[in-house]
Amino acid sequence: MPTATEDAAIQDGISRDIDTYELPLAEFETLKRMGRPPAAVTKERVSIRLSREVVSRFRASGPGWQTRLDAALKEWLEAHPQL
Repeated sequence: MPTATEDAAIQDGISRDIDTYELPLAEFETLKRMGRPPAAVTKERVSIRLSREVVSRFRASGPGWQTRLDAALKEWLEAHPQL
């Protein structure tokens, strides 16, 4: 944390910067609501125990391995419609 003297210097620098201004509360609230739009299809967070072989093979395939694991499980469900 900055000392009182350092904080005063920081605040002084902010007040002198012509590109810096304090947002009105309404504008700040609007910005807080921005971000990633809600997904059309959401996923459920679960905790599951898988064999090390399965996890290491999917992880070794690189980024997106969890999505590929989900796709493999969906494919299995399609092949086994009785469930």
